[in-house]
Amino acid sequence: MKLVSYFRRGTVSAGKVVDDVIVDFPASDPALPGDLRLLLEGGQGLLDRARDLDVKRSATVPLKSVMLLAPIPNPSKFLAIGTNYKKHAAEAEAAGFKVPNAQVWFNKQVSCINAPFGDVHLPSVSDKLDYEVELCVVIGKRCRHVPASDARSVIAGYMVANDFTVRDWANRSPTMTIGKSFDTHGPLGPWITTDDDVADPHDLMLRLFVNGELRQEESSGGMIHDIYQQIAELTAAMTLEPGDLLSTGTPSGVGIALTPPRLLKAGDVVRAEIEGLGHIENRIVPEPV
Repeated sequence: MKLVSYFRRGTVSAGKVVDDVIVDFPASDPALPGDLRLLLEGGQGLLDRARDLDVKRSATVPLKSVMLLAPIPNPSKFLAIGTNYKKHAAEAEAAGFKVPNAQVWFNKQVSCINAPFGDVHLPSVSDKLDYEVELCVVIGKRCRHVPASDARSVIAGYMVANDFTVRDWANRSPTMTIGKSFDTHGPLGPWITTDDDVADPHDLMLRLFVNGELRQEESSGGMIHDIYQQIAELTAAMTLEPGDLLSTGTPSGVGIALTPPRLLKAGDVVRAEIEGLGHIENRIVPEPV
């Protein structure tokens, strides 16, 4: 099931994509919310109701008539793991960065979340904007102390993320948080593909293009710490909530690691795609000041 948040005719709602239409949840079943975070908080019962909606007997809108929004615009947490692909770790080490053995997590502040096709700002305070295609995991259940062997049971689904990074600001601090959290620098989507529709989240091809040129391409199987290990690590320390987002690392080929570095500029169009999950695409524009 592909879960979407969307804007149409002055209204924000949520639904599921079936072919070229969206089945609107609250218009089709008053028990279903128009907010995907609330849908996940409602548990398996609400998800089953959403899945059971018959497109022929439901309220639908054409997919092409809406503006897609970030599927979860207001998570309690947006966490990301650093240097989590073997080839990306190798290019980081070649550039003089020491790669730790442990998982290294940072926050992307939720205010950075952007629509899947929204413009991304080139900051007025920096010209060091970089791209990072990532597989984003959406948590589906409130959970703590989840062993890796059970971690898949707490996953609602997956989507495409681009962890845009302002490199000079990220390098100012070991936490990297500010450089990872500029407004508009967290586009997500285009929808949440539920876990039952993904055979193996560690066997998906990630690709990123800048102006049509392939820059990143690697399987999610290239992770150092897999998704289940990531969930086990995080829930040893904190409670994860329905709708929380985990960005699981980027492959090699980031702009700062190229020779010479090839960072983003105004007018560039960046497309991030993941096999089976769709794509997001963002134009780089000067930050309004």
